[in-house]
Amino acid sequence: MLNLDLNLLVALDALLRERSVSGAAKKLGLSTSAMSRTLSRLRLALGDPILVSAGRAMVATPHAEAIAEQVHTLTSEVRSVLSPSPEIDISQVRRDFTIRANEAFVLLYAARLHALVTSAAPGIRLRFAPRPDKRIELLREATIDLDIGVLSGDGAELRGQALFDDRFVGVARTGHPLLETEITAERYAACRHVVSSRRGHFIEPIDEALAELGLSRKVDLVVPSYPAVVAVAAASDLVGLVPRSYHLGATGRTQMFDLPVASPGFTITQAWHPRMDADPVHRWLRSLIFKEFPGAVRRLEQPATAGSLVADRRRAD
Repeated sequence: MLNLDLNLLVALDALLRERSVSGAAKKLGLSTSAMSRTLSRLRLALGDPILVSAGRAMVATPHAEAIAEQVHTLTSEVRSVLSPSPEIDISQVRRDFTIRANEAFVLLYAARLHALVTSAAPGIRLRFAPRPDKRIELLREATIDLDIGVLSGDGAELRGQALFDDRFVGVARTGHPLLETEITAERYAACRHVVSSRRGHFIEPIDEALAELGLSRKVDLVVPSYPAVVAVAAASDLVGLVPRSYHLGATGRTQMFDLPVASPGFTITQAWHPRMDADPVHRWLRSLIFKEFPGAVRRLEQPATAGSLVADRRRAD
C-alpha cells in the first residue's frame, strides 16, 4: 500500500477502454513513450501482458478482459472521492442541525430562522440547544453544528463570523420614576436591581464602573436569563440590565435606557469547527444566518437609539 499509485489505475482504465497505447496517451494528455513506460509498469504489477499486438491493433488478455469493468468502476469512484463536492439542490436536502444559542436569541429569532430555512429547504430541521455549556468539544464532535453568541477566549481553533455588535442597556417598567428625569449614575445606583446570572452572582461588570465613581447599587434579585430580567422589571420597580438587541423585541410594558456609566460592547458571532468549513449544506445555513440577522436586528429598532449595530463582514462566505 505504501507504493500505491492511483495514476496506474487511471492509466489501466484508459488502456482497456482505448485498446491502444497511443489512444490512451492522447486521452490522458501524455506522450506515447510515457504511456508505453506506464504499460510496462502495469504488466509488472499485474503479472500479465494486459494488451498484446494483433496485427496493427492490440487486444486485451483474458485477465484484462475480466477486470476491465471493475477497473472502470474503481476509477470512477476514485475520481468522485477526489473531486470537489458537487453543487447541491438545497430543496432536496434531508438533514438536522443543532444550534447552540441563549434563550433571548431563540425567543427573538428562532421562528424567523425556521421560516427562512423551511421555505428554501423543507427537509432541514433545526434543533436549538441551551448555551450554558460552551465547551468546544461539542463542536469538535458535531454534537453542536453552530454556536451563536459571544465567542469565548478559548475558541481560537474555531471559525467565526460576526453577526452584529451589541451593548448593554438598562430596562425598567413603563412609568418607573427613574425614567421621569435625567438618568444620572447616582439616581441609577439608588434604585433596587435585578440581574441575570446562571451561576447566581449578584455582581455584574457595571458594578466596577459604579465603584470607580464611589457608588454601589443594591441587587435584590438574581434570575437565570435576560427574558426573566425583563419580566421582573415589567412587574416591579426593580431595574434590570439586558443586551440592547434583546430588549428591542420586548413588549411595551418596559422601556430601555442608556446606562449612565461606561459599559463595554460585545459582538454576537456564529462559530463552527473547521471540520465543517467546506460542508456545502453547513455553508448554506451559515450564509443564510449571516445575511439575515444583522438586518433582523436593525428591523427591530423602532427607532434606533444611540449607537448602531454594524455587521462585521470580514469573514463572509
